[in-house]
Amino acid sequence: MSKVSVLDADATINPIDLVEDVAGANVWASDRQSADELAIQITGQWCDMQMWFAWRPESHSLFITCALDMRVPEGSREGIYPLLAKINERLWIGHFELWSEEGWPTFRHTLMSTQESPISLRVVEDVIDAARTECDRFYPAFQFVIWGGRDPDEAIDAALIEPVGRA
Repeated sequence: MSKVSVLDADATINPIDLVEDVAGANVWASDRQSADELAIQITGQWCDMQMWFAWRPESHSLFITCALDMRVPEGSREGIYPLLAKINERLWIGHFELWSEEGWPTFRHTLMSTQESPISLRVVEDVIDAARTECDRFYPAFQFVIWGGRDPDEAIDAALIEPVGRA
């Protein structure tokens, strides 16, 4: 991920401005929906991802979602919930959930800040990278359950297989 180098570390910076700077530096499509909301589209290893950021100044929190570009059909949703639980057991930050209306598997996380400890550019870059990494890592597991009919344990094992040796 490229770095934005000319930003003041002023605590009054809206973290959405930082996200917008990161999106611009990476030439990602973005849409500033309001002063406190921004949507960006990034390309992952398996699919495009829709990220949405919302800043809530009253709670000093930056809400982050990263939706995978796939829909879970109504008939497959019961099989996804055990997979979500198994995936969430493996995460250090954030969690996955299924947006009920859209049927999108989505990574979510919230960053908290204070006047003394504002959200920094580095933290914004790191959380975007973490969301992208986790979405790329578990995308195949969602596919194995939704379209391959595998159970969650098989899907995770198949998705997380580490190749050994050389081709």
